Amino acid sequence: MGKKEKLLSKAKKSATNYKFNDLVKLAELCGFEVSRKKGSHVMMKHKAHNLFMNFQDENGDAKPYQVKQLLKDIDEYNL
Repeated sequence: MGKKEKLLSKAKKSATNYKFNDLVKLAELCGFEVSRKKGSHVMMKHKAHNLFMNFQDENGDAKPYQVKQLLKDIDEYNL
């Protein structure tokens, strides 16, 4: 099982206990790249699709709704 599969499995099991750095890494492994970083916010854009994500670091944790948004896009666009 590769890094992407491990991070994806962990996100699907629990969106509430997911680390911010893992969320950014999973997004990068799915084809997103950082387009802007300001304070605790990281804005990402997908390389091939017209998709944008805005992630916010909350004391090292990812916000659960942002994890769910990424999972939805991964499923919807087969990333």
